[in-house]
Amino acid sequence: MEKKKEYPIRTGCDRGLCSAAIGRQDRQLNTYDWLADVPGNAESTDLVEVQFKHTRKGYYHNVNNLPLKKGDIVAVEASPGHDIGVVTLTGRLVNLQLKKANLKAGEELKRIYRLARQSDMDKFHEAKAREHETMIESREIAKGLDLKMKIGDVEYQGDGQKAIFYYIADERVDFRQLIKDLAAAFHVRIEMKQIGARQEAGRIGGTGPCGRELCCATWMKNFVSVSTSAARFQDISPNPQKLAGMCAKLKCCLNYEVDDYIEHGRLLPNRDIVLQTQDADYYYFKSDILAGLVTYSTDKRVAANLETISAQRAKEIIDMNRRGEKPLDLQADDQRKQPEGPVDLLAGDSITRFDKTKKKKKKKAKPASADGDAHRDEARRDDNRKDAPRKDQPRRDAARRERPRKEEPKKNENKNEEPKQD
Repeated sequence: MEKKKEYPIRTGCDRGLCSAAIGRQDRQLNTYDWLADVPGNAESTDLVEVQFKHTRKGYYHNVNNLPLKKGDIVAVEASPGHDIGVVTLTGRLVNLQLKKANLKAGEELKRIYRLARQSDMDKFHEAKAREHETMIESREIAKGLDLKMKIGDVEYQGDGQKAIFYYIADERVDFRQLIKDLAAAFHVRIEMKQIGARQEAGRIGGTGPCGRELCCATWMKNFVSVSTSAARFQDISPNPQKLAGMCAKLKCCLNYEVDDYIEHGRLLPNRDIVLQTQDADYYYFKSDILAGLVTYSTDKRVAANLETISAQRAKEIIDMNRRGEKPLDLQADDQRKQPEGPVDLLAGDSITRFDKTKKKKKKKAKPASADGDAHRDEARRDDNRKDAPRKDQPRRDAARRERPRKEEPKKNENKNEEPKQD
């Protein structure tokens, strides 16, 4: 009788509630493993997804039945030698990822050798340290050969025996002489791989205008062509600066909702149809596609007397016009606006609002906090005493008025004139 295999009961972090199980970690194009805490998920298949620098992924057979989990660093088979990568997915979801990458499990997939040793990691870090200098020098070599190409990135294999050069070119490039010069300069096996502007943005990474990481650097694997018609269906302004992404191409997110806009746009009336009423003719002005609302204006070029109605109401008016009928206005009878009456500005106020007496707040005397304040107060009191009127001031003023004035002697107008003698 066969014994039933007992699966361990996982709790806490082992159930996939931490970064080691299903977190994003620091890998691009990472997959959320929502089956990580299902018993027997890792043992369901021997396929493992391994990710290398930036967006390069590979799928391998775990022929040695190693107890691998997400985040383990492994040494995998390469040609020639071996490469170092990080396990990003195990279990049943790997089969779905193979279908997404248009691969078959029956094909000759390479295998995983072992968990990375310290000697493997030393070679790996040594090879990675040479990538930036190699990229700068390779650009100078390509410029010396007058090749119309841009080398965007260089990736060394884990054992340092091979280097992958990622380049961008608008036209076909003959780089046979370039490969010879690169092999003589760096003494490694050379592999050239052409990528597009979107793949380059995905490898570099960054933040989009929406505030989130770029889709090509997080989850998008296959790129679909984007046309300006997607922006036209969604009533987006045809501004090249707003429609272009970090790669200077049209944003991939323009294709996300275009199908819904096309489906809802079929329910709206034609823009060229004029709605006729007894008052005036209304022309199409704008529309809210997802809400199903259409705004009409009485002028073709200027927003005048705007009326917003539903698409269903617009089609009803179009049918009435075809029968030779004209409604009173665009709004339906149950949605017609009532005329606004006079507004009472004092409707919410109280009649006795002016009868309330306001209590005056007594000002508290501020205590003198320093000697300077005390002297300042004394000087202010002295000034008040001088300016204050005296009690006997009226009596003094009356006595001054009654006192006779002394006649002043007249002065001689002409100083040269001699005084008269008797």
